[in-house]
Amino acid sequence: MCAIGLGGNLGDPEAMLDRAINLMRLKPGLRVTDLSSTWLTEPMGGRADQAWYFNRVALLATDLEAIPLLRTLVDIEGLLGRVRVERWGPRLIDLDLLFRDQQVIEAPELTLPHPRLHERGFVLFPLAEVAPNWCHPILGLTVSELLERLPEDGPEVRKLT
Repeated sequence: MCAIGLGGNLGDPEAMLDRAINLMRLKPGLRVTDLSSTWLTEPMGGRADQAWYFNRVALLATDLEAIPLLRTLVDIEGLLGRVRVERWGPRLIDLDLLFRDQQVIEAPELTLPHPRLHERGFVLFPLAEVAPNWCHPILGLTVSELLERLPEDGPEVRKLT
């Protein structure tokens, strides 16, 4: 099982998330097995003057190894018009490989599990809907336990659908 975090805040973000999910479904070797609700997230990091983000998590079944899977996600972002300009800046679409089973990877282009997964409500809330019992292989905590430990003073996250 793999988890993909989807997010965006430009154009029609909800439609863009749907388009990304549909493109994942069309890729050979990928099968979307579950989808979270859509969550709205207050911008964090660099710019607070941007629109709130729409976020979802998709679970995938795949035989692709982690780095080829990451490259597939980057290809999908490109098909949807993603241009990487500004860290934590507005974006059409962002597809993050959150984890692939219990793999721990530290490579120049990929760290698994995602290094900030446990700090981000916009990841943990939707992930808790579809994989509450997945256990972080480094921290030894389930998604539900990570969510309970999330600081209350972080960016606001609220369920849209």
